[in-house]
Amino acid sequence: MRVKAVILAGGEGTRLATLTAKRAKPAVPFAGKYRIIDFVLSNCVNSGINDVLVLTQYRPHSLNDHIGRGRPWDLDRSFTGGVQLLQPYKGRYDTDWYLGTADAVTQNLNFIRRGRPEYVLILSGDHIYQMDYEVLLQFHREKQAEATICVIRVPMDEASRYGIIDTDEEYRVRDFLEKPAKPPSNLANMGVYIFNYATLERLLSEDRELENSNHDFGKDILPRMVRENMPIFAFPYGGYWIDVGTVEAYWEAHMDLLKSPPSLNLNDRTWIIHTQSEERPPAHFHAGAVVRNSMVTHGTVVHKNAVIENSVLSPGVVVGPNAIVRDSVVLTDAYIEANAVVERCILDKISVVGEGAHVGEISEMGDFGITCVGKNAHVPPGFRIGHGVVLGTDLREKDYAAYPDRIVPNNTSIGYNKKK
Repeated sequence: MRVKAVILAGGEGTRLATLTAKRAKPAVPFAGKYRIIDFVLSNCVNSGINDVLVLTQYRPHSLNDHIGRGRPWDLDRSFTGGVQLLQPYKGRYDTDWYLGTADAVTQNLNFIRRGRPEYVLILSGDHIYQMDYEVLLQFHREKQAEATICVIRVPMDEASRYGIIDTDEEYRVRDFLEKPAKPPSNLANMGVYIFNYATLERLLSEDRELENSNHDFGKDILPRMVRENMPIFAFPYGGYWIDVGTVEAYWEAHMDLLKSPPSLNLNDRTWIIHTQSEERPPAHFHAGAVVRNSMVTHGTVVHKNAVIENSVLSPGVVVGPNAIVRDSVVLTDAYIEANAVVERCILDKISVVGEGAHVGEISEMGDFGITCVGKNAHVPPGFRIGHGVVLGTDLREKDYAAYPDRIVPNNTSIGYNKKK
């Protein structure tokens, strides 16, 4: 069976606030040492799929640097598949920025048809999950489907937030509804699809000519297949899956890793998550340092009497003497100076929390919003940053001039314009 995987990795990810100000959503760091896209890439190679196209668009540079030739995933191949990164381009005819997920695939059909695949796996590059696509393909073949959609059960009271699939007892799709007010079921679309190649090419060719189409799989291609009574089935997935599309979901996914047992087992040696690793020294905990229920990666230094609780620390993080980090996600090379407190926060790469500053807040009265500090941003010494605050990238002390009392109120933004 010839299977080609197409990973849609061009997402701008505006709801991730400053985390995607300088990188595409799939390139956002995750779980200390990984990037979000590592999970879908690893799913491919662990499933025996070694012919992979990655379609990028928004700020692709860090994604390109991370994947490179694909060696960590054993995808540095030339004649038997491998990984290839493709970006939209201006051509003589009708190439342009992608209009939707289906249009992204349409513009790259010449690359997809190489090797004459029988099946095409369409994947999102920004979801966290572990799945054996070989089982999905077997289901697809047994059902004699032309397309199969992966679905996961969500709480019924949350179903209106998702694309919902209604099926018969054999899991044949009867209806495809985008965020319905009254969901007919709790089977949510995961954004993982498999198509017979011939069917996919025909559908995309026809969709391209429709002026009123969004050129999107979820909004156009799949609902049309349902309307035309084509054999389309839903594959029920029972494992852990999360779309880390918001600051809250991204933070929550990290907290899931700290549960006992964790929602996602990164220690499963039968399903390794591969990544491009940096050469860093071992983590160093100084005398009196306390670390509880946390993930701490290589190159981290925790100084004397510092306290780390229920947090994830990425490579090269430095936590100064007597500093406290609770319920937080701290990305690569962030620096938390002496006596600072970081609570319920996400600190992006090479950000600095000044001495004695207090960033974020935990309350027993209820969950407060997550405070997000942008890449290379500095929180001045002694400042108090409230909960739900968004600090933009590259901030320095002069950017806080509007707060002479050294207090940034809850749910405000500095140096970042929230997009709708």
